[in-house]
Amino acid sequence: MDRQELIRELNFKAVRSGGAGGQHVNKVSSKVVLFWNLADSTVFNEEEKSRLSKKLSNYISKEGLFILSAEETRSQIKNKELVIQKLIALLKVALTQQKIRKETKVPKSVIRKNQENKKKLSLKKELRKRII
Repeated sequence: MDRQELIRELNFKAVRSGGAGGQHVNKVSSKVVLFWNLADSTVFNEEEKSRLSKKLSNYISKEGLFILSAEETRSQIKNKELVIQKLIALLKVALTQQKIRKETKVPKSVIRKNQENKKKLSLKKELRKRII
């Protein structure tokens, strides 16, 4: 994945951030919203695109746009950097393949040990009974 190529495909929009902040928040657009069309991307192949669309479906709109936003700081530039970092982190996580679990047999020694413990426990309980 080439970071510079990916950044060229992204579209950004600055909007007013919500929440507390006084008068300043009402006149400055510091929140950054990232838009990215995953289907038209040239950075990933078809297999990677399908994996990304499945794993990141919560971020994809009905129009097929990947939407992500950042409003942590008061600086628009810092928020833009943060949203790019978020995107790259999400992509890395979504593209990593999980290792396939290989089933293993229970060792005979473990089975034997469990049986011995059961016998000991049953003997202990047997000895607690009253003798008539």
